[in-house]
Amino acid sequence: MNEVVTFLNFDGNCREAMEFYKKCFAAELFLLPYSEAPGDLPWVTEETKGKIMHSSLTKGSLTILMGADTISGRLFQPGNNFSVAIHCEGLQETDALFTALGENGEITMPLQETFWATRFGMLTDRFGIRWMLNLGKPPQG
Repeated sequence: MNEVVTFLNFDGNCREAMEFYKKCFAAELFLLPYSEAPGDLPWVTEETKGKIMHSSLTKGSLTILMGADTISGRLFQPGNNFSVAIHCEGLQETDALFTALGENGEITMPLQETFWATRFGMLTDRFGIRWMLNLGKPPQG
């Protein structure tokens, strides 16, 4: 594993919250609105365009927090609005962790290639903890 990070979900106020945390931690903030996501993604609608699809707060090489606004049709529930994000080192580790954590759990998004990752998947384990596994794409250039 390269890193384990808490991923927070917000109900339309991700930008405001992450700006607040940026100030608290004196960190660098990256924001990706749904409107700037590449490709024709089904969850990019008129309602979501102004919301944040992904954000990350970093200090040096350390990722402090990541977050996003929930999308239409997903229930937002304060107190249950986080996931543990694992940045994996390779395909074998990603697949093994996804299988192990998903035992008797519920897969939210099967492992698949995305525009930001070689492999990405989400699941809720049998204890109700939400996990996001990510294997980033190699740097281009």
